[in-house]
Amino acid sequence: MAVTEAAATGAVETESGKRPRSVRVVVLALMITMMLAMLDNMIVGTAMPTIVGELGGLEHLSWVVTAYTLATAAATPIWGKLGDMYGRKGSFMTSIILFLIGSALSGMAQNMGQLIGFRAVQGLGAGGLMVGVMAIIGDLVPPRERGKYQGMMAGIMALAMIGGPLVGGTITDHWGWRWAFYINLPLGVVALGLISAVLHLPKKRSKARIDYLGAALLTVGITAIVLVTTWGGTEYAWTSARIMELIGIGVVALVGFVFWQTKAAEPVVPLHIFRSRNFTLMSVIGFITGFAMFGATLFLPLYQQAVQGASATNSGLLLLPMLGAMLVTSMVAGRVTTSSGRYKAFPIVGGVLMIAGLWLLSLMDTGTSRFTSGVYMAVLGLGMGCLMQITMLVAQNSVEMKDMGVASSSTTLFRTLGSSFGVAIMGALFNHRVADVMSEKAGALGSQITEKSAQLDAASLAKLPVQAREAYQYAVSSGTHAAFLLGAVVAVIVLVSAVFVKEVPLRGAGAPGPEVDAL
Repeated sequence: MAVTEAAATGAVETESGKRPRSVRVVVLALMITMMLAMLDNMIVGTAMPTIVGELGGLEHLSWVVTAYTLATAAATPIWGKLGDMYGRKGSFMTSIILFLIGSALSGMAQNMGQLIGFRAVQGLGAGGLMVGVMAIIGDLVPPRERGKYQGMMAGIMALAMIGGPLVGGTITDHWGWRWAFYINLPLGVVALGLISAVLHLPKKRSKARIDYLGAALLTVGITAIVLVTTWGGTEYAWTSARIMELIGIGVVALVGFVFWQTKAAEPVVPLHIFRSRNFTLMSVIGFITGFAMFGATLFLPLYQQAVQGASATNSGLLLLPMLGAMLVTSMVAGRVTTSSGRYKAFPIVGGVLMIAGLWLLSLMDTGTSRFTSGVYMAVLGLGMGCLMQITMLVAQNSVEMKDMGVASSSTTLFRTLGSSFGVAIMGALFNHRVADVMSEKAGALGSQITEKSAQLDAASLAKLPVQAREAYQYAVSSGTHAAFLLGAVVAVIVLVSAVFVKEVPLRGAGAPGPEVDAL
């Protein structure tokens, strides 16, 4: 039955107030797809030591992650635009199929070179998963009701971050590392089947051609940025010729991209969406949220393993206070926004709590108990829970329906780039601080220990002399202090941006829209 979008979404509701079964099934399929996107890196990260043991190529290990990250970041805005131009359902299903092909090929890889190439294919598909989920929710559900669904998606993200390492370890130990990739196949097939059978959106066919030049310039610019943040301070010194070349290439490509978007008939990222103050502010807030969250998820397990003696096997559980608080707050924020239509308080409160949480985490030292650090993590999680999905909700509410895909992809891209910068900048500060303290506390031995890496695994740490181990624990606490203090300073930008957000009423269930078949 063809009905208006409002009816298919807002509420194609029965007299009992329940949403139609078809929309609930679509949301289930979207949650499975979101789980695919979030779980993959977590599972693969746990399996990497085993993969290297079988395939070799230790010197290329970082490229297994980098190839996936690069492809995902570069493809994200393009998938959003393709959905706007040619229809959301087709582009979303294509991205899932491409992700599954990459997963199957990665599982069959016979050497590290093949695995890196197949991970890039997988990443190209992954770029459309998150964007597709958020844009389809934007199509199906009016902003006034969208908060509770996006809160559910935030919950999936939190569960994936907690359970990913545990699932990855279990799969690798009992089934072998190839199943870390094959496990995506049955889940993906289920999601494809549900979406194919139940999701009915209007078909589109844009007469305009794809902006190939804009897509190429944006891909080059994003690739250069991600490589700078990935290689800077690790593979190459920040002042090295290679890093300077990448910065130059990135700047030229992005400046050229912005210029070309003013000329293109159908730009990849229409610049007019940034005329909305709220959309621009949400992009900034999303960037800083990614900066803080992924920095925290990198250094918190490291601190708890090196300083508090926690087991690396349960690294996902170590983040439970932060991720649990984020899950609960996201759900509450979504429900409150749905019932009241008000949202400005959440980014303001989220900014305050994020600053407070990062500052508290910067106070941790060698004597901090697990309970105390858990409380500090919970404060940060509460702050991020107020921000994670509200940024997407407000960004989508700030653009026209025809730009829903690029709005979703741009917001996702800014968060992704924020995470890259967070890991790189906080990581560089951490490594520098650890190396300095080790040199100061343990002399030549300390410098030798941290010469190759400032991050030691549990086995390497156990082999150190007692004095060197204590020095390293002090150095790690000093490094996390510097990293989280920097995060707290950067998080001030979130609070300042949130103050200037204009609370525009969320479009309700009766908003007019194109025809959609909800059945």
